[in-house]
Amino acid sequence: MSTPPPQPPRPAGPGPAWPPPAPPRPGWGVPPGPPAPPALNGFALASLLVGLLCFPPLGVVFALVALAQIRRRGERGRALAFTGLAVSLAATAVLLYGAAGLAGPVLEHLASRREPEPVEGQLTDMDRLREGDCFNVPGGDLLDETPFTYRTDCAQTHDAEVTSASTLAPGAFPGAATLKDTATEACGKAQDAYAMDSWALPDYAEMYYFAPTREAWRAGDRRLICVIGTAGHEHQGSLRKDAGMLTPEQVSLLTALNAADGALGRAPEGDLAGALPQYRAWAREVDEALAAEEAVLGRAVAAHPQAQARLRELAAARAQWQRASRAARPAEFAQARVAAERALTTGSEKVLRGAYGLSTRVPEWLEDNPEGAGRGPSADSA
Repeated sequence: MSTPPPQPPRPAGPGPAWPPPAPPRPGWGVPPGPPAPPALNGFALASLLVGLLCFPPLGVVFALVALAQIRRRGERGRALAFTGLAVSLAATAVLLYGAAGLAGPVLEHLASRREPEPVEGQLTDMDRLREGDCFNVPGGDLLDETPFTYRTDCAQTHDAEVTSASTLAPGAFPGAATLKDTATEACGKAQDAYAMDSWALPDYAEMYYFAPTREAWRAGDRRLICVIGTAGHEHQGSLRKDAGMLTPEQVSLLTALNAADGALGRAPEGDLAGALPQYRAWAREVDEALAAEEAVLGRAVAAHPQAQARLRELAAARAQWQRASRAARPAEFAQARVAAERALTTGSEKVLRGAYGLSTRVPEWLEDNPEGAGRGPSADSA
């Protein structure tokens, strides 16, 4: 039983009684505040941030989680979650498109580097090829910049034969055009030294080289591989015929002949009217090369009387090249050049080569275009 609270004492004297205080009425006091707003869903905000700044596919996942939680918990952020979803989907599409664009070249590169079907020979890194090595390449494709090479015995059918394996000078990448000129000149000299009797080469033999690409150069590759290509012709046997396989007089003659051919083949590429000084300098170079050939034959004419006809032609050709070197007008140069080229015939060279025990088979490049390399018409076809 509860004890009633004590009553205040009645005032002394007559009068009405002092009533007890009335209880407080309902609703009096501090009124309650408005209800707290729902919490913002964290995944909704994360979906937008991740979709924009980090990994869009994860933003899609966050947005879907946010929408599910908002529906279940009554949280805020529905519009933010939809925005994050849209942004993440768009960013994911862009990411996939970019990845697809990169995947194509990557897959193509990987496919190109996949080892092809085996071919005859021992798979050998190109850097290990040396002068005198013969090798095959898949499909006989010697135009591939970095083919798989299979070294084989030169007595067996092969696609190419190495004439030189050298290292280019260090420094910055010289550019594709300059590198091509350097490689062409170096490999031309290497082939002349490796197969000195150029008339003995089969008509299908061609010069190729493998030089570093810009990317390989940056990685430190400086190797230049010069080869004689015979792909597609079932060629067997080495084409080597260098100074060690020839007599001293054969070497002297072929050195002079090859030097003259090299000079004749270095004609300027510009138009004659606009590059006359360069053409005059070239004419002097050709005259000097023919003078060296003339000196070799002059010393050998006693042992080889057949050289007399060639010496007469050389004298006539040199007179015209000297005239060309002094030409004041393009027309004068052109006239002297034609006369100089007609002065030397393949017929006289054929006789001379036979006297020295060299090949007398006139190459197709001389028969088809007798004046194209500074030779006149063959005596046999005149």
